[in-house]
Amino acid sequence: MRKLVTEVAGVVSAPVEQVWQALLGQGPGGAVRTELGEHTVAYQGGWWYRGEWSVTSHPEGARVVHRVYNVAEWLRWGVPLANRLFIGFDRRTRQAFAKGLARIGEKLGCPTRLT
Repeated sequence: MRKLVTEVAGVVSAPVEQVWQALLGQGPGGAVRTELGEHTVAYQGGWWYRGEWSVTSHPEGARVVHRVYNVAEWLRWGVPLANRLFIGFDRRTRQAFAKGLARIGEKLGCPTRLT
């Protein structure tokens, strides 16, 4: 069982396959990586965190979506408390996502934008 905590998305003006490869190159260290589909990957770490990333076609190139889930199997109720009720979590996640998207754009030499 999992509960969505936050979701952010953006567009990279490059082909899906190029964006996918660049995205895989910047996965978080120490997390377990699981490929879920052709262009979807999950990184899971700690007792509650699961981040899923997907890359799909978009008229401007590729759309990247990042979702964060609470996947705690025990003490699920404690996750918001341990993370101070997630105050500022959406903002920090959006900022980190924007930086990661910009790194992909720099690597591929193309513009990016949040959606």
